[in-house]
This record gives sequence, structure tokens and C-alpha cells, in this order.
Amino acid sequence: MPRCLPVNVFRLILFCCSLSWLAACAPITPPRASVAPALPPSWQAPLPHGGSLADMALWWQGLDDPVLVGLVQAAQNLSPSAASALARVAQARAARTAAAASLQPSLDGSAGAARSSAQTGLAAASSLQAGVQASWELDLFGAHRSADEAAQARLQSAQAQWHDARISVAAELARHYFNQRYCELQVAIVARDAASRARTSGATALSAQAGLTAPSLAALAGAAAAQASAQLTQQRAQCALEIKALVALSGVAEPALRQQLAAAPTDLSPQAALAVPSVPAQALEQRPDLVSAQRDIAAASAEFGVAQAQRYPSLALRGAIGAMALRMGGASDERSTWSIGPLSLAVPLFDGGRRAAGEQAAQARQEEAVALYQARARQAVREVEEALLNLNSAAAQSADARAADAGYRVALAAADARYAGGFASLLELEDTRRSALAAESALVGLRRDRIQAWIALYRAVGGAW
Repeated sequence: MPRCLPVNVFRLILFCCSLSWLAACAPITPPRASVAPALPPSWQAPLPHGGSLADMALWWQGLDDPVLVGLVQAAQNLSPSAASALARVAQARAARTAAAASLQPSLDGSAGAARSSAQTGLAAASSLQAGVQASWELDLFGAHRSADEAAQARLQSAQAQWHDARISVAAELARHYFNQRYCELQVAIVARDAASRARTSGATALSAQAGLTAPSLAALAGAAAAQASAQLTQQRAQCALEIKALVALSGVAEPALRQQLAAAPTDLSPQAALAVPSVPAQALEQRPDLVSAQRDIAAASAEFGVAQAQRYPSLALRGAIGAMALRMGGASDERSTWSIGPLSLAVPLFDGGRRAAGEQAAQARQEEAVALYQARARQAVREVEEALLNLNSAAAQSADARAADAGYRVALAAADARYAGGFASLLELEDTRRSALAAESALVGLRRDRIQAWIALYRAVGGAW
């Protein structure tokens, strides 16, 4: 048997070469869908001035806020949607490996041993045998190649969906993070107003007790103080809700999260990070959801090719080599066997329309993938346009909001001084106070809206991927 083994190996190599030669037949190439992105040559919304588009790739670092960077990373690691997307990547990778394996021959080894006796008085016989069997379905019409292409496209689509999940989680956490930070600024504003109204209420009550002020004015001052206290309670509750959202997203314990937020930078809107000079329409090519939709089209097109190839004949080739050793008494015999074949051809004749229906279904899925891609592209254009418009609008209002805030501060100080000197009424003071509070709150809200529009733009152009 040892002397026969090289011959068997040579025959096996020759057998595999013959399979490769037969598989080299040119397959029928199924039609592929060709979809041009439905993107505008340029955005129609006005673009903010200054800054650099390249900074968007380093968005979180560009804000110079290590607390935000850490929370984003924690949320991405904890997110069930990102974990689910990553599991789908693993599944798609396994499917891709299985599809690629169908292009190669399969080899199965076998071995056996037996001992028997046929007649009384004769020595028992021992036999040993081993062999290798090979089979290969030749991809004459490209069914396996198309399946491999579809699996590869599905894998790329799953990878893009994983990136999209991570970007969505980052944007969601950043949205709640800045909502909470600006909420704390609003708490400080309302707290100052509540304290001021409480002082005014106390002074007015003393004046009313002395008979210098009408009781109705004292009641008005007390009502204003109570209203401010209620607003402060409501604002603090809103901030607590944002804390709960951050805890759920990041998995960080609330006490530790509160400590991190207390140590976070106080500058919440660095101008350099929020400025975007231009966003070319080609930036949408980096959106993971559009990349995923494009790869879905490619996969559906390849699966259409699989359905087409299944309507044609299939050819399979099998072969085997083996060796056997027989020993009985003092005699032994060694033999080797090999075979190429059978070469089997299966021709579809009648299946009740099953293969034709499969082809029609595959074509419909291809058309559906194209329609979904086009719809996502239009939605992506809308999201970018809206984010740019909101960002530009917030930037344009900033100067006026700062001027209004400064003016009302001066007016409130003057009204407070006049009231203390007896030259202004409490109604005038409270009206001026409410105007100043509204102006300061509007300025803080505008800063929050601007950074939220920037987050929306980050999400709309596909983040840093």
C-alpha cells in the first residue's frame, strides 16, 4: 500500500484539475440593477460660515469634552441595537463563508477495519480500508457565483448597518447630554428669578403690614414668587429625566454620572466645532444606511441571478480513491482503487412553475431594494437640508439674542433701582423681570438648538464613518 499511495495522490490531483477545467466554462451573467444616487448637485439650504468639514470626522473630540466622549463610547458598547447589528454581521460573515464553500469541491474521508471468519477451520481474516471521496457541482451557469456575490453584499450591508447603529446611539446620547447640560443652565436662571421674586414678595409683605403698600400688591408679589418656585421645581424634574435617559443609554450609575457632569466643561457651544462651511452632496455616500441600501440592491440583483441559473441544467462530478489491506493467516494482499464519475446532468423539465415563480419573486425583491434606496436617498437629502437650515438659523439669531439679553439686563437693573427708590411700581418691576428672564432663557435655548442642529447634521451625513 505505501508504494501505491503516490499514484493515488497523483490521480486525485489529476481529478481535481479536471474538475477545475470543467468549471472554467463561462457562466451566464444575470442582469444587474444599476442605480444612480438621487442626490442634488449642491444643497439648497444656506450654509453657516467658518470652520471645516473635515472636523466632522473628529466631532466628539472637537468639542473638547472628555465626559461626552466617554459617555458616547460607553453607550455604543452597551447599546442593544449595536450589539444586534454586530450579531447580524457575524451571521452574514458565516453565510458568506458557506456561499464561498459551494464554489469548491467537497472531500470526505472514510476509514474502516473488520475481522471475520467465513468457514470453520480457516483462519480469521483482517481487513483495513481507507479512502477519499470528492464531489463538485460545476457552476456552469453562475448560480454559486451569484450566491457568493449576494452573500458578500449582505455582509457589507450588515457592516454598514452596524456603523449606522453606532452613529445613531452616539447622536442620541449627545442629544440627551446637551439637553441635560442646558437644562441645568435653565435651572440656574429660574432659581435666580425665584430668589429675586421671593425677596420682592417678602419686602412687599412687610410694606403692606406697615400700611405703605396695598394688600393686593402683596398678594401679587406672593403669587409671582409661588409661580417662580413651581417653575423651578418643574425645570429640576426635567433635568432629572435627562439624567435618567443618560443612565439608561450609557449604563453609568447615576451617582457617578452626576459627578462626571459636575466636572464637565462649562463651555457648551464652542464656535469652531459648530461651524460648517459646506457639505458637498457626495457626503451622503458615507451614510451607512445608504451604503447598506446600495449593497442590498447588489445582493438582490445577485439573488436574481441565482434564480435565473436554477432554470438551467446542473452538472455534478464525483470521484474517489481508496486503499485496502487484507490479511488472513500468513498471507496478505494490498489493493488500491480510484474512480472518476459519475458525471451526472440534471435538466429541469417540469416543476409546475416553481422556478419561474422564484425568478419573478427575486426580480420583485430587486425592484423593492431599488425603491427603498431611492426613498432613503431622498430622506437623506431632506435631513441634511433641514439640519443645515436649523444650524444656519440658530447662528443668524445669536447676535440678536445676545443683544436682547444684554438690553433686558440693563432694563431690569434700572427697574429694580427705581422700585427700591419708590419711583417704579411692582407691576413694572415684575414685567421687566419676566422680559429679562425670557430673553436669557431664549439665549440659552438658542445655544441648545444650535448644537442640537449640529448633532442632527452629524447624523445626517453619516457621522465619522
